[in-house]
Amino acid sequence: MNLNQRVHKKGEISLNDLIDKVKSVHEFEEAGALAIFIGVVRGKTETGKKVEKLEIEAYEEKADEVLGNICRDLKKKKGIIDVQIHHFLGKFDVGEELVYVLVAGMHRNDVFLVMEEAVERYKKEVPIFKKEYIIDEKGNKSAYWVSEKQESRS
Repeated sequence: MNLNQRVHKKGEISLNDLIDKVKSVHEFEEAGALAIFIGVVRGKTETGKKVEKLEIEAYEEKADEVLGNICRDLKKKKGIIDVQIHHFLGKFDVGEELVYVLVAGMHRNDVFLVMEEAVERYKKEVPIFKKEYIIDEKGNKSAYWVSEKQESRS
């Protein structure tokens, strides 16, 4: 298990592993807040169609690089101790966890602001690709690759 890697095969790491990693950072003794965002598979598309499952792929080397850059950049912000973003790859059912974002900081307000920025940036900047498998109102199944640019803010 490589916790320095940012993209992982489904099930390769646990949230507890990542919490332990953040807490092991020397500066964590200065922390007053640890915020965690967990992205999960939504059961409906933006247009209301039923989602059966998702498939997530990535240009892994570049995704690791970009995620690392985002984390390093955000760690420079005042009051921030650590930032971790870990995205999973594979096939996922509705409700399953896709991404963990952890932000540790001195104060909750700093942490919340950086958390929002971390989520917005990884969604826009990281080469991760999502294929939705959907079922329409008549029971017909189809699948298509979703562009983040097509999606509204979620």
